[in-house]
Amino acid sequence: MTSQILAPEAQTELPTTTDAAVLRATLDIRIENKPLPPLGPRDVLVEMRSGGICGSDMHYYADGRNGTNILTQPTVLGHEGAGVIIAAGPQASLATGTAVVIEPALPCRDCPTCLSGRYNLCPSGTCFGSPPTDGLFARHVVVPEAALHVLPDAIPAEIGAAIEPLAVAVWAVERAQVQPGHRVLITGAGPIGLLVSQVAAAKGAAEIVLTDVNDDRLAVAGTFGATRTINTATAPLDLENMDRLIECSGNTLALASGIRTLAPAARATVVGQARPTVDGIPLGFLQRYEIDLVTAFRYAHAFPTAIRLAASGAVDLAAVVTSTYPLEEAATALTAPVTDPTNLKVLITY
Repeated sequence: MTSQILAPEAQTELPTTTDAAVLRATLDIRIENKPLPPLGPRDVLVEMRSGGICGSDMHYYADGRNGTNILTQPTVLGHEGAGVIIAAGPQASLATGTAVVIEPALPCRDCPTCLSGRYNLCPSGTCFGSPPTDGLFARHVVVPEAALHVLPDAIPAEIGAAIEPLAVAVWAVERAQVQPGHRVLITGAGPIGLLVSQVAAAKGAAEIVLTDVNDDRLAVAGTFGATRTINTATAPLDLENMDRLIECSGNTLALASGIRTLAPAARATVVGQARPTVDGIPLGFLQRYEIDLVTAFRYAHAFPTAIRLAASGAVDLAAVVTSTYPLEEAATALTAPVTDPTNLKVLITY
């Protein structure tokens, strides 16, 4: 039987069940009490403090699917989360009371892809909150210690869930190979696009142009490092000789038009979720000017950099958090970015 180490300050036994937000069907999410699995030797029990609403959570709730992944059984949503360790398995090294953020992807760590360091591409990997794998919208979660990153005092666990989308932005900028002095076009001013803007600014980009069709989001872009904004619903994309395009909207037209702003030997990076197949990409233009077209999927080894940027103040993590909801109002939280266009990152707090 696996032993558990109780936090010294705990006065009661560890919980064996927890309340969680379970998506049963489209638009049907319920707070249910679910059993907690026993701690394995290198597992920890995290008492959650914050969980972030992502576009994928919203798609699962509204449509019962996200891309090609379909909800086939009741699943706890959520893959952005932070909390405090309250118990640990006998071979875990992190102490109880430690504030942590959870890296949600769960790779096998043994295949050639994982061993090469590209564990984000693990063919057999799973991810918290990606059906059918239960996620992090729960008061307590059992997590492998390898999936945890310690939060410094400068980052409260109550907003620590926002480290996960910041890691997406860090990886996007790394895949884009942004260098000091670059002129960067970012299409899509959602939370990821705004965080990409801040990370690109921290990398030394000389010019950062952010586009969207939402004036509320563009209005705050300057506080996230953008030097110029364009509402592409009302104004032309009058750019040329950009060094980098980082596409964060998932819109095919944004990608195609953004590519045409690039200089010879530039690079375009697809971050927003791509469609299974896409027409209209100017392949001849890419070839004529040897423009690299690359993609980014989640992140690899990006959490330490994200934590460092947030802790140093180079990225204002709190600025991207615009509203919070208790777990009991998970359904409202999942629609908040749609019902209120000024919302950026919405958190569930516990």
